Amino acid sequence: MTPEGDDRVGALRALPSVDRVARDPRLASLPPERRVAVARAVIEDARACLKRGESVPADADGLAEAALIRAARIEPLHVRRAINATGVVLHTNLGRATLARAAVEAVEAVAAGHASLETDEETGGRGSRQSACADLLRRLTGAEAALVVNNNAAATFLAVTVLAAGREAILSRGQMVEIGGQFRLPEVIEAAGARLREVGTTNRTRIADYARALNADTALLLRVHPSNYRVVGFTEEASLADLVALGRSAGVPVGDDIGSGALLDLTAMGMGDEPTAPRSVAAGADVVWFSGDKLLGGPQAGILLGKQGLIDRMKGHPLARALRPDKLTLAALEATLTLYARGTAWTDVPTLRRIARPTDAILNACGRVARSARIADPSLDVDIVAVESEIGGGSLPGRTLPSWAVALSPSGESTMALARRLRGAAIPVYGRIEHDRVLLDLRAVDEGEEDDIVLAL
Repeated sequence: MTPEGDDRVGALRALPSVDRVARDPRLASLPPERRVAVARAVIEDARACLKRGESVPADADGLAEAALIRAARIEPLHVRRAINATGVVLHTNLGRATLARAAVEAVEAVAAGHASLETDEETGGRGSRQSACADLLRRLTGAEAALVVNNNAAATFLAVTVLAAGREAILSRGQMVEIGGQFRLPEVIEAAGARLREVGTTNRTRIADYARALNADTALLLRVHPSNYRVVGFTEEASLADLVALGRSAGVPVGDDIGSGALLDLTAMGMGDEPTAPRSVAAGADVVWFSGDKLLGGPQAGILLGKQGLIDRMKGHPLARALRPDKLTLAALEATLTLYARGTAWTDVPTLRRIARPTDAILNACGRVARSARIADPSLDVDIVAVESEIGGGSLPGRTLPSWAVALSPSGESTMALARRLRGAAIPVYGRIEHDRVLLDLRAVDEGEEDDIVLAL
């Protein structure tokens, strides 16, 4: 070992313990867990510097001073704004849908002050927190009634509890969905107190399968849109119209979980087979439910539509109180639905605008970012490449959109290190790695965010 190596090993061995640094009187005003955390952090920083051969204060006094400075810093919030250059429009890890400007302003207004959440403007007394959103949802979908809860899993749980607790719910084996976090639909149904009756096979389920399964204990015919996977090839499934006809003849309600929550026809985007809430209501489903933060482009919410009597039963169930949304969610949802009512959703709702974004606009954005990136970091090899974007968020699996990306190839660091550096910026930038390059797909990046990418470099 060289003399320099001997010195480095000696310096590492001489580092004080975490406990010794944490007990320094200068840190006495901090909570115990905070003292330990900052002491450990500065020791780890010093250890890393010494391993690189850098000279740093490594004695207990110097490290305690560094810990005091670190403790005075305001640590960045874990949940903070980020740039989504992954090419996945609805990225679950990055919060799925971003809100329209009108929705953001509505949230800011009620977050900073009091809100007319449950007041009746005519009488001044107590009103319904759901009335505004329910009115808009009825207008937009043709449903008799509507109810908002805090996410789509909650909507499923409430609907099955009210309609089928203690009895049977019939579901095709091809629709046994598992959503994120290993939550499985059969387990949600079981937790709601219903007994699941499986019919058909994974790839083929006919209306006759449902008819044979009907019995005196049947409480619900359930259809679930497999929004996060596709079954292709030798397949068949009963139509919603057939299920509704069977339910009518047997006196059994039909529930339709359409998942992604499209309110508009996506045929123009090449996605005409995606179910929409208005079509499900028109087909006669007794209750329809879906997410608010996917294709609808609003806040996280579960939205239930359906027959007045059934929705009233759900409103009156004790679970409705436990699952109800707060004022911020309702304000954002009302503002988003208002954009649909005005006919401006394709331009004003970010999710829809990004899905419909022309590829030439994305290519132009890549040109701007690439030119700035070459100046910001001359060590990077910067190129523009054709890629495919995804909708994501458990929506439209297997469907992609042609797009463009800025490809970054570092010379002084690894590709993983570059991606980590971008994620560690003041405003984190998330891309994806392909063929040993960091790709920044700009489909979901607004023009005002392009400078944040360059700053991160």
